Amino acid sequence: MKPNFDFFKTTMPESRKADFYLGCLDSSVYMDFNCTADRRIYLCRISFDGYGCCNITNNAKCLDEQLSKKFIHEIGEDNLNQEKITKIVLELIRLNKDNIWSDALEEYGLLEIK
Repeated sequence: MKPNFDFFKTTMPESRKADFYLGCLDSSVYMDFNCTADRRIYLCRISFDGYGCCNITNNAKCLDEQLSKKFIHEIGEDNLNQEKITKIVLELIRLNKDNIWSDALEEYGLLEIK
């Protein structure tokens, strides 16, 4: 059974610029996403309680065109579809896991779940 991350849309201070922001796990994890010129989404930063902020912009891998469209659609909804957004976010984390602290991903259960 997949855990309930309970993703929610949020905002960040001006000093932490990104196109989209999500929090999850009772505000223990925050993720910042950007959109490329060709409308592909990438994870630029993720922060974990107890670990700090992990910047991955320089090495970030983007979602494919189809998943990027799904992400943009979901983030535009009033209420996030937890099943859909979880699949998309976990895919982004899987793509970028080599640039994110593995111990933090493991502690918070954000490694890809089969």
